[in-house]
Amino acid sequence: MMDISQPEATNLPTQNSDDRRSSVPFSTVKLQELPHLTHYLPDLQTHPNPLQNNRFYHTSDGLYVNHSDVILRQIVYDLSETFPSPSPHLAYHQAGPRERIYCDPTWTQAAIVTCGGLCPGVNTVIRELVVGLWELYGVRRIFGITAGFRGFYSRDCVELNPKLVDSWHKTGGTALETSRGGFDLNKIVDAIQDRGFNQVYIIGGDGTMRGAVNIFNEICRRKLNVAVAGIPKTVDNDVGIIDRSFGFQTAVEMAQQAINAGHVEAESAVNGIGLVKLMGRSTGHIALHATLSSRDVDCCLIPEIDFYLEGKGGLFEFLEQRLKENGHAVIVVAEGAGQELIPRNDAEKQERDESGNLVLLDVGGWLKSELKKWWSRKHPNELFTVKYIDPTYMVRAVPANATDNTYCTLLAHSAIHGVMAGYTGFVSGPINGNYAYIPLEEVAQAKNVVNTKDHKWSWVRSVSSQPDFVRS
Repeated sequence: MMDISQPEATNLPTQNSDDRRSSVPFSTVKLQELPHLTHYLPDLQTHPNPLQNNRFYHTSDGLYVNHSDVILRQIVYDLSETFPSPSPHLAYHQAGPRERIYCDPTWTQAAIVTCGGLCPGVNTVIRELVVGLWELYGVRRIFGITAGFRGFYSRDCVELNPKLVDSWHKTGGTALETSRGGFDLNKIVDAIQDRGFNQVYIIGGDGTMRGAVNIFNEICRRKLNVAVAGIPKTVDNDVGIIDRSFGFQTAVEMAQQAINAGHVEAESAVNGIGLVKLMGRSTGHIALHATLSSRDVDCCLIPEIDFYLEGKGGLFEFLEQRLKENGHAVIVVAEGAGQELIPRNDAEKQERDESGNLVLLDVGGWLKSELKKWWSRKHPNELFTVKYIDPTYMVRAVPANATDNTYCTLLAHSAIHGVMAGYTGFVSGPINGNYAYIPLEEVAQAKNVVNTKDHKWSWVRSVSSQPDFVRS
């Protein structure tokens, strides 16, 4: 971290002259130092930002972002305590265009790669990176790396331009194709060096971001004039620090359709249960927000909460009461919930996917089976129906909605501005509603789990009246 009150931050004013921004005593702020190409290439030349000649921009005083413009990580404080706080306030560089840039657009070659699973908005991010580089900065050599990380060294790249990507935002998936695994650090960096790329935009999840950190570190070790920007992609919204990940709002919107179908099926049957499995390997954000949005869910099960089936306060007791009251029930379960309850054989205990993650068992199929067993034991002569809906691939494969499309544009353009300004090893994303540059390594390590002690989870329980699954 960098204390921006120290002498090395020489161009910081004592007070921000822009009245639209609030002033914070600099002695209480610590700025997260952001890697820059000049840290190991001190003789890099700067160039005027081409935006000043762009007919769509008026280069007013507010267009360019200064070194002193920062975003505070925390914005909520208890005024009953000492303020300013004796501990420093963590801050990040504000995203946006700089007056001077370190990349000459006439020799810039940019590479874009997508890795891991699908997510609404990936094609929008690709499109906006291409259009932004082309239209804002005049970059004419932009290439797509196909099939994930392995595409750097095993496939020919695809030349991209605004005409080619014009309608990509209207489709789901990734037009560049994707894959898991295939990460060979030396082969990847060798390919970046041999092909003359000096900007690399990496779109992917937490595993991809960890790979991006290694690529960035190797580029620094070789002292290559190559800037690396990560754009975190996770439909589960489990990326830390940033407000939310792109595609999440679209996923919640699609999840509501599945919940509605489950509710219709449950209502239309005698003792009917609609069981909907949603994405959420390690976090339950989609299940939580879809539950709050739909109002039709009777019980929401997420990885952050341990639940149990039998006994007082268990799921079966709750469902018995709900079926007596309403004649039907809807259960939403995140894919990573209840994994410790599902029996695994020795092979399943060791099985991992190409990203190194333990392969999840189908909690929805298991829960459906357990529900039928329970009912047949308890009420062998009564009708009972469980309709299991798994919309996983539908949720993640659809195009981004309007909100996510706009968000993807801002992410892409923020990344471009940062790279052109010479920053590297960073992620662009919103913090408290303002776009900032965050060190890539910090994002790769951070997690965003559901806080089951805050008001949002309490709201879920108040909407559903579900048990807290705390054994008495």
